[in-house]
Amino acid sequence: MKILITGGLGYLGGRLAKYLVNNTSHTVRIGTRKNITGVEWLSQVEVVNTLWSSNIELEKICCDVDLVIHASGMNAVDCSKDPSLALKVNGDATARLLKSSIKQGVKRIIYLSTAHVYDSPLAGKVTEQSSTKNLHPYATSHKAGENHVRLAHSKGEIEGIVVRLSNSFGPPANLNANCWYLVTNDLCRHAIEYRNISLKTSGIERRDFISITNACRAIEHLIKLPLNQLGDGLFNIGGEWSPTILDVAKILSERIY
Repeated sequence: MKILITGGLGYLGGRLAKYLVNNTSHTVRIGTRKNITGVEWLSQVEVVNTLWSSNIELEKICCDVDLVIHASGMNAVDCSKDPSLALKVNGDATARLLKSSIKQGVKRIIYLSTAHVYDSPLAGKVTEQSSTKNLHPYATSHKAGENHVRLAHSKGEIEGIVVRLSNSFGPPANLNANCWYLVTNDLCRHAIEYRNISLKTSGIERRDFISITNACRAIEHLIKLPLNQLGDGLFNIGGEWSPTILDVAKILSERIY
């Protein structure tokens, strides 16, 4: 199978690309706007430039592709700074990529969204049937992207899968990935650079965490999942570990020091 991963040099996209290269027989094409050299595993993939402003270029990167994994998008911090741009990047660009995928005969698309569409903070039991109440631009812009994919899936235009991913953690495949604002990565970076770990909050808030390796395994499962088992195409991916931020800081402190 030939797989296109947009945002393939980003945090999750990079780890997913590396995972598929090392653990499957799929052919991987990476769509990116970055120019990075010296990354060993990149020699095993096809790297193409993503020009989001051009429908023709989007159709080109989708050509001869069986599956698209859409991992490109704005993070929560940047979405908060520019909600209008967030909607364009996470919502409108998803719609245009989806249209190009359908036009080129792509069989399946997996859109990597976020569990934070449900609420902020997440609390209690959350299922795919839970209502989406978070009004943060990060959540609403991703929800817009989801809607495009789910509509196309319901109309039978493409096999559309939406993944609502909780807080993933782990090292990036590329150190330049924009991931150092994430709580676990930020704590690790701070511990190495300043030889201490400090919290900006009380640390009593809890978050659901899943390792990126397990997230990649779950996505690999969705790649292979038969159409008759997709249902409405909506899947939550989370962990079975919901520590407080203080607990995380203590674990990292013990391991680093």
